[in-house]
Amino acid sequence: MCMSQKDSFVKFEKVDKSYDGEILVVKDLNLDVPKGEFLTMLGPSGSGKTTVLMMLAGFETPTSGEIYLDGNPISSIPPNKRGIGMVFQNYALFPHMTVKENLAFPLEVRKMQKSEIDEKVGNALSMVELQDFGNRMPLQLSGGQQQRVALARSLVFEPRLVLMDEPLGALDKNLREQMQYEIKHIHEKIGITVVYVTHDQSEALTMSNRIAVFNDGKVQQISSPDVLYEKPNSSFVAQFIGENNQLKGKVKSINGENCTVTTESGDDIHALKVNVNNNGDGSLVSLRPERVAINSSENFENNFDAKVKELIYLGDHIRSRVEVCGNDQFIVKIPNSYKGANLKEGATVKLSWKASDSRALDLN
Repeated sequence: MCMSQKDSFVKFEKVDKSYDGEILVVKDLNLDVPKGEFLTMLGPSGSGKTTVLMMLAGFETPTSGEIYLDGNPISSIPPNKRGIGMVFQNYALFPHMTVKENLAFPLEVRKMQKSEIDEKVGNALSMVELQDFGNRMPLQLSGGQQQRVALARSLVFEPRLVLMDEPLGALDKNLREQMQYEIKHIHEKIGITVVYVTHDQSEALTMSNRIAVFNDGKVQQISSPDVLYEKPNSSFVAQFIGENNQLKGKVKSINGENCTVTTESGDDIHALKVNVNNNGDGSLVSLRPERVAINSSENFENNFDAKVKELIYLGDHIRSRVEVCGNDQFIVKIPNSYKGANLKEGATVKLSWKASDSRALDLN
């Protein structure tokens, strides 16, 4: 996505960050976020994503480069002057204040009239469906309700931008999934710009307009969830987003947008040429488990015999670990309605998949 500074609501321009003056935890970051977008910064611990969020919030200062908000540089502006809402993992609610008082606090700091405060607090509580909880103390609420209050407090003063730092990390799985949809729907309803940090790729795929995948202080790829999953441009992104099979080898031949990679076991795999350029280049062929057919009568470009090593029933599908092309950790996801013969541990089956579902990536 190409946009000018006036088109981008949030802009990082050549931003570096170092804590010790030697090691860069964020490296030459150039990132644009248009108004109204829900952008998730995703990556493993230490990848730089939280540092980027803290610089945008104003709690950290770039070592070099500049951050712009709505076209204006903000690196020298203190956090409380940026008009940004924040939601943290630990809720950060005032335990001695009621829910209403927690929500009123950022409005009182801004010297609003009581009538206006009451109206905005009421609207914020309605937004997160906690109209009847205004007089309760935070410790009288469940974890999910406290997180709703924290979300409402970040929105009550109508900020230009909301930042969320692992806000659902303390919730159990079912509640976390429920809150993902609630936050997504609130964003869709009010259209505010959100920058969200998580290490949970499922969460990122569920909620985001775009995802920026971080590793080693750099954005490895920034794309919509479907493109990121279906068309990873590096072996790191392919492995980090969703489950993924990788077969290591060398490029044998290149034919336009396609190529053939010979694996270490001597098998030839036909794949899309993503970022390998020459014969002899090392490559990891990336392939999603659900793209592999088992004992299919269809005529795909890749066909191999495989030995079933393990079968695990997971409700909607069977997770089959097989040995193929020298890899005994190769995963195939099979619909649980599959009635094919010979699907048992130790059996030999035929695997097949399209060349267009294989992505030949470089080893970096």
